[in-house]
Amino acid sequence: MSARTYHHPDLRNTLLEAAVALIGEVGPRAFTLREVARRAGVSHNAPYRHFDSRDDLLTAVALEGFDRLTRLMQKNLAPGKTPIDQLELCGCGYVDFAIGWPNHLQVMFDLAPAPHTHGQSQSHGHVGENAFLVLLNCIKAAQSSGDLPAGDPMPLALTAWSLVHGIAKLAIGGNLQLDRKATIAFTHKAAQTLFGGMAKKTSTVAEFRPTPSAARAKVKNRL
Repeated sequence: MSARTYHHPDLRNTLLEAAVALIGEVGPRAFTLREVARRAGVSHNAPYRHFDSRDDLLTAVALEGFDRLTRLMQKNLAPGKTPIDQLELCGCGYVDFAIGWPNHLQVMFDLAPAPHTHGQSQSHGHVGENAFLVLLNCIKAAQSSGDLPAGDPMPLALTAWSLVHGIAKLAIGGNLQLDRKATIAFTHKAAQTLFGGMAKKTSTVAEFRPTPSAARAKVKNRL
């Protein structure tokens, strides 16, 4: 196939798709823009019309991933009849995202944040923060309903995030030996167990109280 020029009608998305596929084969650290261009069927200079470097392309993949994660968690929690139901479903949505887009998850959390370039300004940091805020708002709603104890919601949110992120990493690494449906069912049960324990006793998580700004900055810095 002859290389196409940067006038490709949907070049940016084509490059993103090629990058995500390549990440699945060689990981996020080993791929090059030249190889992405080759797989996309464009000239090796074409990616620079949208991305200044491989790190810039990785940032775009991470942004796409955080946006998908946010929307999937919001969609997943919607059928919940109570705040605690919505919280559990939100966690299941997180794991479902990881199973569906494991290559995005690698880039979102396994790489150090790169400088923002080529128009990807620091304002894009809100994309990562929005994903965390879906979870945090579910925690606050469960506190308001009495399903979880009142107080600082941040330790509870970070504990919940740790649970679902751990399950997600185990699942995409093939360590749970469960299919997708069974993994989501396992996540739901684990969330019920965790939040049931939170409702009864919160002294262990309450001892760890990062400031909201510090915790949110940690999420934003993943970008």
